Amino acid sequence: MNQSDVPPVLVTGATGRIGRVVIDRLLDAGVPLRALVRHPEAAATLPAEVEVFTGDLTLPESLDPALKGAGAVFLVWTAPPRTAAAVVERLAAHVRRVVFLSSPHRTPHPFFRQPNPMAVLHADIERLIAATGLESTIIRPGMLASNALAWWAPAIRAGEVVRWPYGAAETAPVDDRDVAAVAARTLCQDGYVGGDYVLTGLESLSQAAQLDVIGDALGRRIAFEEMTPDEFRSLSDGTAPDAVIDMLLAAWSAAVGWPAYVTTGVADILGTAPRTFRQWAADHATAFTGGS
Repeated sequence: MNQSDVPPVLVTGATGRIGRVVIDRLLDAGVPLRALVRHPEAAATLPAEVEVFTGDLTLPESLDPALKGAGAVFLVWTAPPRTAAAVVERLAAHVRRVVFLSSPHRTPHPFFRQPNPMAVLHADIERLIAATGLESTIIRPGMLASNALAWWAPAIRAGEVVRWPYGAAETAPVDDRDVAAVAARTLCQDGYVGGDYVLTGLESLSQAAQLDVIGDALGRRIAFEEMTPDEFRSLSDGTAPDAVIDMLLAAWSAAVGWPAYVTTGVADILGTAPRTFRQWAADHATAFTGGS
C-alpha cells in the first residue's frame, strides 16, 4: 500500500507542546497529515508536507472539511466544554479512530485525586467517545517535564532564587517527546484500540530535586526557597484560572510524603524506556540560559 492509499491523520492542537511533536513523528513514519489550526498564520510553524485546515472546537461545523476523508484524529481539547458532544459526534461521523490526550484522573494516587475541572471535562469527553463506538485510545500523561520551562526558566535565566511552593512534593515528569511518540504509535499502528495508558517518567523526584537536576545540566547550583501557597496564589493572579492554581496547590500538598506514581506505559508501547528528567534537562539547557 502506498502513501496515497492511506487516509490522513488529523492532528488537533497541532502547534501545541505535544501536537507539534506528534506531527514530526507521523511525518517520519510516512503518514499523510492534516493539521487543525484556529488561526491561518499558525500554519507558518508547520512543515510544508502538512495539509492545514482552519477550524475551531467551539464551532463544530468548522471541523467538517478537515475531517472529510480522514482516517484518525489526535484530539487535544483546548476549548470550553459546551461543544464537546457536538465535536465528538462529528468525529464519529467521519473517522474510524481517535486518540484522546486526557489526564490520569482515574489514577489512585493523592496527586491525581484532587478536585480538578479539567479532569471532569476529560472524563466527560471519554464517556462521549465511548458511547459512539469509535476505535479509541486514551493516553494520560502525568506532569510534563516541559512545565519546568514555564514555571522556573524565567527566574533561572535571571540568576534569581527560584521560589516555589511544596518543594518536597514528588512527581515523575514525562518528556513531551515520549508522550508524542506514544500518540503517534497509537494513531498509525493497530493493536492499541481500547487502550488506556498512564504515561510518566522513570523516577519520582521532588520539585526541589528537579531544580537540582536542571542545575547539574547548567553546571551551577540553583538556589531554591519555599513559597507559601498564599504567596503562590498572589503571584499567579492573572497567569492562569483560579481553578488551575487551586488544583496545582492541592495536588502538590497531597503529594508531600508520597513517592510519585510511576508507570511502564511509555516502554510498553515504544519498547524503549522513557527519557529521564536528567536527559530532558540536558536537552533543554539553553532554554534556561537564554540561548536558542
